[in-house]
Amino acid sequence: MGNTRRTFLITGGAMALLAGCGGGGYSGGAGAPDDPMLRPQPNPGWDAWVAGFRGRALSQGISAGTYDTAFRSAGFLPGVVERDRSQTEFTRTLEDYLAITANEQKVSQGRSELSRNMGVLREIEARYGVPPHVVCAVWGMESSYGTRRGNIPVISACSTLAFDGRRGAFFEQQTLAALRILERGDIDPAHLTGSWAGAMGHTQFIPTTYQSYAVDFRGDGRRDIWSDDPTDGLASTANYLSRSGWRRGEPWGLEVLLPAGGASMAGGSRSGAGWAAAGVRPAAGGSLPSGSGKLLLPQGAGGPAFLVYRNFNVILRYNNAQNYGLGVGHLSDRLLGAGPLRGSFPPDRYGLTIEDRRELQGRLNSAGYDAGTPDGVLGKKTTAAIEGYQARVGLPVTGEPSQGLLAQLRRG
Repeated sequence: MGNTRRTFLITGGAMALLAGCGGGGYSGGAGAPDDPMLRPQPNPGWDAWVAGFRGRALSQGISAGTYDTAFRSAGFLPGVVERDRSQTEFTRTLEDYLAITANEQKVSQGRSELSRNMGVLREIEARYGVPPHVVCAVWGMESSYGTRRGNIPVISACSTLAFDGRRGAFFEQQTLAALRILERGDIDPAHLTGSWAGAMGHTQFIPTTYQSYAVDFRGDGRRDIWSDDPTDGLASTANYLSRSGWRRGEPWGLEVLLPAGGASMAGGSRSGAGWAAAGVRPAAGGSLPSGSGKLLLPQGAGGPAFLVYRNFNVILRYNNAQNYGLGVGHLSDRLLGAGPLRGSFPPDRYGLTIEDRRELQGRLNSAGYDAGTPDGVLGKKTTAAIEGYQARVGLPVTGEPSQGLLAQLRRG
């Protein structure tokens, strides 16, 4: 499977996760999506595609009954096409990424879920060798611990994208795989739901990955990653990581402190003894792991430093983005009780620290402009709020933050 499990969704790495953390039009609950553009609408072209696809699906072993039942309630979803075409290739900094995916609320929620599910997670670890806190971190990254599993019908979403044609062959393959899920009886059409691009369940498997890696952990005859019970979803994730090469008992990596001039060693690989001899030490104290580790400086010499090991590369098989791998690793450490990163992040391109950005958002909110949650992550709401404030006070309307803008907001 390689990296097809998630990176098909959004190129640019960091955004793939953001889609899984609560993109438009899907939630953990039942019922139709709130966005009317994500509900079936008449489209004769899609109807013709469905009629033509029927023969291809039946030739691949799908029964006529399964096919006709699956498509009886399916339809063309224009909002899916809109989302697919409006994807942007950009990555957030690691600082912003962690502020979204490993913030204190996510850590607190994750610790509760880890404790509540520890029994089954220990059973999963015994079978697949992947520790509970790592599986739980993936769960948190992908669906906020099951609260955002998706409620868009997978047959409708995948067939819409197959018909649309931009990635037609890929999504025809996903539609066929979804039909095989129905053929096998793992789920019924009404509950075969997911994100706008067909990622499903507690840990957001696409249909082909489900076929290859989903497991029936309790042996009840169904590989159910959709229900409120996360057991099969968590076990399937552990199976995926195990079969991707996870090494039991080895770390993903750790934050480290560098000696003066140590940034020049970025990208290099050495043994634990070699790194220690070079003056690298664990940020949390103690000694370095003995295996071969690679030094990463995701935000350059001014930001935190990490040594990553073989299991980090296994996490990247789940989503081939450096920020994602560091996010899962860091969140998994936090779930075990570790504190925030010790290293500081440099100011952004506007000269603002994350504390500055949080203050900016808070002051915009207080001034009557909705900048969203003051998390220090600048998005569309913050931009619109800045534009509104700039227009009101007679500044050039750029939508961009600055130290000067923050100073003016402080003055009221």
